[in-house]
Amino acid sequence: MRKKDLALEVINRLEKEYPDASCSLDYNDAWKLLISVRLAAQCTDERVNKIVPGLYAKYPTIEAVAEAPVEEIEKIVRPCGLGKSKARDISLCMKMLRDEFNCQVPDNMEDLLKLPGVGRKSANLIMGDVFGQPAIVTDTHCIRLCNRIGLVNGIKEPKKVEMELWKIIPPEKGSDFCHRLVYHGREICTARTTPYCDKCCLNDICKKKI
Repeated sequence: MRKKDLALEVINRLEKEYPDASCSLDYNDAWKLLISVRLAAQCTDERVNKIVPGLYAKYPTIEAVAEAPVEEIEKIVRPCGLGKSKARDISLCMKMLRDEFNCQVPDNMEDLLKLPGVGRKSANLIMGDVFGQPAIVTDTHCIRLCNRIGLVNGIKEPKKVEMELWKIIPPEKGSDFCHRLVYHGREICTARTTPYCDKCCLNDICKKKI
């Protein structure tokens, strides 16, 4: 099966398996998603969702976060790990949104990637979830599963995986496909335990029989 055909079959099966898959980070504004995805690095989305309400209760706007002492931000976000660097990036990011983007989150990759602490994964998440644009979010689940399934071959670098997937994933399917990979990676094709291949809807087409 050609990779493009395999990709379409995987997309179709995951759509049936996880019809309501969506971003597992809670947010109601684009700038809050920017903060949450930065905090989610080496931290679970569940923990991030528990921590951010305290941050927004104290600093409810972009301007408020931008003006907050970095040390105060760090105190709040410390349970997410890497508190010092995450607090610094959040502060600098909100300052740039305030000073250069009129407190509006940019709707294009070029400007999103200028924001401190925002890499391609975060930018793609914003593009797909906030602006409904074609996006491929190459998080750890995406990279692991795409290699196992055979959509990419032995590629672990996020940007390279993203570029390979753009060749075979219909643009309008990319964002939801990546969300479904997260669900599948958590429930079935796990990283820290033996994957539950006997329960997998992709069992008969997966390249790597683990």
